[in-house]
Amino acid sequence: MLGEVLQWTYPADATLSHWFRAHPTLGGRDRGEVAEAVYDVLRHLRRYRQLAESGSGPASRRLAILGLAATLGVQTLEEGLDAAENEWLQRVDRIDPATLPRAVRASMPDWLDERLGKWEDAESLMASLNRPASLDLRVNPLKVERDVALADLRDGPAARYEPQPMPYSPWGIRLTGRPAVNRWPQFENGSLEVQDEGSQLLALLVGPRRGEMIIDFCAGAGGKTLLLGALMRSTGRLYAFDVSAARLARAKPRFARSGLSNVVPVVIDSENDTRVKRLAGKAQRVLVDAPCSGIGTLRRNPDLKWRQHPEALAELGALQTRILNGAARCVAPGGRLVYATCSLLAEENEVQVQQFLDSHPDFELQDAAELLASRCPDLNLTGPYVQLRPDVHGTDGFFAAVLQRKKAAATAPAPREPEDETEKPHPAE
Repeated sequence: MLGEVLQWTYPADATLSHWFRAHPTLGGRDRGEVAEAVYDVLRHLRRYRQLAESGSGPASRRLAILGLAATLGVQTLEEGLDAAENEWLQRVDRIDPATLPRAVRASMPDWLDERLGKWEDAESLMASLNRPASLDLRVNPLKVERDVALADLRDGPAARYEPQPMPYSPWGIRLTGRPAVNRWPQFENGSLEVQDEGSQLLALLVGPRRGEMIIDFCAGAGGKTLLLGALMRSTGRLYAFDVSAARLARAKPRFARSGLSNVVPVVIDSENDTRVKRLAGKAQRVLVDAPCSGIGTLRRNPDLKWRQHPEALAELGALQTRILNGAARCVAPGGRLVYATCSLLAEENEVQVQQFLDSHPDFELQDAAELLASRCPDLNLTGPYVQLRPDVHGTDGFFAAVLQRKKAAATAPAPREPEDETEKPHPAE
């Protein structure tokens, strides 16, 4: 399995799924152990490769041994290893990671180590990106309240996953372990969805209201669209734009389960699609959850740090600029544009927002942290942006900015009515 993943032909989760389909006799427990060990290797690949240099035999086998030792325990592997492998494993297990350079210790490529190293408490941030994420759920506020959903989970088989309310999101429930949530009746009837807490908080920044026209400009699989629609109480009109017909097709069953009737999925060719231009100046709220490097999601997608390259950031930045410009055209005077990424890189976040403001004097930056404070009193952020990090907030690395379009200038006063007949213009004039 590891040999296929490390070819980087496809994302790790897709490669895993394909490999498991090709090996249908593998039991559920075995699948879980294989997947966990593969993801452990991806998280710690640079450090493991350095440790593996001292062994003998196929390098991929030594990497697999390190991944299994970390997830199952060294003792578990003893019977399956020969004497030389056991001796090597015992030896490298005694190496103190603190003696290794930071980029090796944290298993970051040099370019990412350089960027993340500029953050406050950089060591803590990098370490948190190498830990598995919790499983975050969200209730559908159109169907159930969180307290009711929590009680239901705690009274049933899900109780062993210790469901707890999230610290910030009013709709969030956090689980321990990796249950198959998609088979739960609460998921099948649309009462629960899987969604990171950072994404849930994004809906509070959008602040949807009943009866409004709202656009989710990069809807993807529809997770944020679902929450926006529920907060609108299925009123108004909610456009779900995406350039991928396949992604929107996957979202449609979720829309159906949710009970929403105000979602309009639209496949667009680009940010300049004629269907986008028709909505110029009409939407009260527009959300741009932009395509990005995904560096903030390394807890869930550790292969991204090896698949992503700094050269690709320039192309992503140009795409983000085009999407932001296209989405801005749809915002009504006085309306709100929310720009978000699941990235920790300044060139995708603050730099992108500042460039937009420099070229769009009709927009002004709002304090996004202040907007969240009233709904999330325990969430301490320094504005004007929202920047979440896994080691501090327990969420993915997440960035958001709120931009408001200035209201149109007051119209000129109406012409003074003539006081007598002689002042009235001739009908032909």
